[in-house]
Amino acid sequence: METKDILKKVRKIEIKTRGLSRQIFSGQYHSAFKGKGMTFSEVREYQYGDDIRNIDWNVTARFNHPYVKVFEEEREMTVMLLIDVSGSNEFGTTGQLKENLITEIAAVLSFSAIQNNDKVGVIFFSDRVEKFIPPKKGTSHILRIIRELIDFHPQSQKTDVGNALQFFSNVVKKRATTFVISDFLDKDFSSALRIAGRKHDLCAIRIFDPREVEIPPMGLVKFFDKELGKEVWVDTSDKKTRQQIRSWWLNKDKELKDLFAKSGIDEAVIRTDQDYVPPLVKMFKRRESRY
Repeated sequence: METKDILKKVRKIEIKTRGLSRQIFSGQYHSAFKGKGMTFSEVREYQYGDDIRNIDWNVTARFNHPYVKVFEEEREMTVMLLIDVSGSNEFGTTGQLKENLITEIAAVLSFSAIQNNDKVGVIFFSDRVEKFIPPKKGTSHILRIIRELIDFHPQSQKTDVGNALQFFSNVVKKRATTFVISDFLDKDFSSALRIAGRKHDLCAIRIFDPREVEIPPMGLVKFFDKELGKEVWVDTSDKKTRQQIRSWWLNKDKELKDLFAKSGIDEAVIRTDQDYVPPLVKMFKRRESRY
């Protein structure tokens, strides 16, 4: 893709996603993703209902009257995006590829983060770590991330979510709010997920195309598996074959839902043929209700 075409596409995504993050996500993002802790602000006189653990005993002794410490939420966070750039994301049957949807969602989350003065970093991964962009603030940094996503060419077409999570746990030492954006069509990564989840605040954003679940009867169809690098012929007119594909996907769906639930990780499931805003808002509200 030529530079002018990339810049045009970046601008188009920026206009759409910046507007969405400002109108819809900014307030909910703020309340759904808390800062890294509380910082001391001031002292005031004790009031009925105050937590006695916050009493400042030095000030209380000096004035012979109970005073409590007042804390403010330390808002600045580090936000990490772990983005799947493997071959399976070059699939889409509803007018857009999974990778295009991933780019938009990453942009929305990034603009929401910088509106809250958070740093944003990115790890692009396949079955290896393809690129690591350290956390940083600013619009120009976000536009660089979008530009990279639009024109990124991974060295590998395969997927290894566990490897990406392991790299992330080793490299990012400070607790981060982290969005893993992938179709998660991968082997077992539960161990790496649990380790990363103990240290960081993880959210899984799972992307899928409806034709990965339901294939219409179209006769003998040739599919190209990007991750395996080979062509596969499928008799879509065979009901048993279609049922096997559906059954495999439903089992995978349940397996992932159970894994994320047991690991205490929030999940948003997004289809390529539907608006991605409602699932993200639902996840934000679910988190918000827990605080």
